Amino acid sequence: MAKSLKLIIAILLPMLVGGFSGFLTANSINGWYATLNQPSFNPPNWLFGPVWTTLYLIMGISLYRIWILPVADDRNKAIGIFALQMILNFFWSLIFFKWHLIGLALVEIILMWFMIATMIHHFRKLDAVAGYMNIPYLLWVSFASALNGAYFILN
Repeated sequence: MAKSLKLIIAILLPMLVGGFSGFLTANSINGWYATLNQPSFNPPNWLFGPVWTTLYLIMGISLYRIWILPVADDRNKAIGIFALQMILNFFWSLIFFKWHLIGLALVEIILMWFMIATMIHHFRKLDAVAGYMNIPYLLWVSFASALNGAYFILN
């Protein structure tokens, strides 16, 4: 497969996952979510779209950097870990926004945080830039975890 096609697929994959979960949960933002007691450090809703779009773009580029490496067990394992954290990323939105299970979402986002840290570790061993590119993602999910915890406590 041509590198340019791999780049397009690698970027589209997280964008589509994020876009689809956003589509499935959009109605809850102005509905159920708006009725919750919000923590004082909750950012404005308009900020989430640009931040997540940027993070999905970074994830896609980092995935591409790993995907173009020669086929090897370590590379395949890193790609598998990437897929696992993307699955967790997708389901967090459903658990929190669609199914309104704030406590379960907190458990899930903590698991996602560990999978992102694991992904960074494995990516970094293969391509330091690909690993370090995901640090903003880990930091944002750290913040999102704190938000999720605050929502759990307040509601």
